[in-house]
Amino acid sequence: MAVKVRPLHDRLIVERIEETEQKVGGIIIPDTAKEKPQQGKVVAVGKTPLDVAAGDKVLFGKYSGQEIKLDGDEYLIMREDEILGVLESD
Repeated sequence: MAVKVRPLHDRLIVERIEETEQKVGGIIIPDTAKEKPQQGKVVAVGKTPLDVAAGDKVLFGKYSGQEIKLDGDEYLIMREDEILGVLESD
């Protein structure tokens, strides 16, 4: 992230993780009909101690956060309580 942004308090910046293209019964769903992914990677956290850290992969609700654009990339700014869970790898 070229622009330096530090979220305040219990907020964090999340970058959506795009899902791979899926074919359902041989039908390719166009981009305009796809829902936005509900998974993301935490890019930055505020100063308040949080249960998530930069680099964590998280799940969030469909309407969580506020969308912003920084240097042409889309991010979400949301509160920690909007995070539904942290994805852990085996």
